[in-house]
Amino acid sequence: MILINLLPHREAARKRRRETFYATLGLSAVLGGLIAVTAFLWFQAQISNQQAKNTLLKTEITKLETEIKEISTLQAEIAALRARQTAVEDLQGDRNLPVHLLNELVRQLPDGVYITSMKQENQTVTLQGMAQSNERVSELLRNLGNSSPWLVKPELIEITSATVSLSARDQRRVANFRMRIGLKRPTDAQKPPAGAPAAIKAKG
Repeated sequence: MILINLLPHREAARKRRRETFYATLGLSAVLGGLIAVTAFLWFQAQISNQQAKNTLLKTEITKLETEIKEISTLQAEIAALRARQTAVEDLQGDRNLPVHLLNELVRQLPDGVYITSMKQENQTVTLQGMAQSNERVSELLRNLGNSSPWLVKPELIEITSATVSLSARDQRRVANFRMRIGLKRPTDAQKPPAGAPAAIKAKG
């Protein structure tokens, strides 16, 4: 027996292909939408997380800036206190400077040299006097420059020849001089000279 299919099978096949295509297209659209929404939500979460981090960083930076200002203020106060302490120590030490100055002049003054006047301005002392010869003045300069822990940087300002009458018949030539020396404070005198090796404390 011969069977003849009279249904429009080509139309049915095309219809099935269209339905499959539209179903696949819809499924792709839904899947694409889900992916887009997921990506959007993920990016939003990342943005929110980064904004939270930025806010935290800004807060911490503000705290650090405040702490830095406080530290700067403390450092300025510490520097001011140290300056006051140094000033007080210098004032206390300066009270004994005339004693040290006179003691050193007595110790370092060679024979044949006489001081006629002395003037102090801050840490600088100007001496005027006379000596039996120029060599005596040179000896005084050496003593003040090398042997004194309190007097530094002696500088001869001028030296002139003069005549002194000891009696009507006794006249002697002398050297009038004027020199400038620096006076150390006690805090400076206690410091070791520059370049000197540090003292090693011996163990008992």
